[in-house]
Amino acid sequence: MTGQSGTGRRPDGAAFIIAALLAGFGAVLLWDASTIPDRGGYAGIGPAAMPKVVGWGLIVLAAATFLGAFRGRLADVPRQNPVPLILIGGGLVLQIALLNVVGFSLATGILFAATAAAFGKRNLLVTLPIGTALAFGLYGLFDGILRLNLPGGLLETLIYGG
Repeated sequence: MTGQSGTGRRPDGAAFIIAALLAGFGAVLLWDASTIPDRGGYAGIGPAAMPKVVGWGLIVLAAATFLGAFRGRLADVPRQNPVPLILIGGGLVLQIALLNVVGFSLATGILFAATAAAFGKRNLLVTLPIGTALAFGLYGLFDGILRLNLPGGLLETLIYGG
């Protein structure tokens, strides 16, 4: 490596942070799973089994990330483009903010269009109606068939009665 001594790469600080977060999430899952009553039933596996598996899996990934960071064996991270992250995050914030104002279908259509824009499809005249139509179909499925209430707006009230 050019400009470095023979000791190799230095430890990756960001990977240490990622390892700590993975270990923290795993520990929280294990702690939370320990509070779930775990009566195994006929199969011997109760509702706490999967959170425990995922928690231990996260801890194993944290250990592997920590060792990789310490040994300097992790892949080089390419330069990141923040625009897609901002588009998806902004779409999610808009969906949450508008959910009770304009209803599920339109708010989710906005999130769909923002996500499509993050993936390179920036024509809102196409993506917004497609996303709204897909969300409207999901609203019908959840409200009409499954009887689960989602926030309805003008569109949902006109067709499904709210």
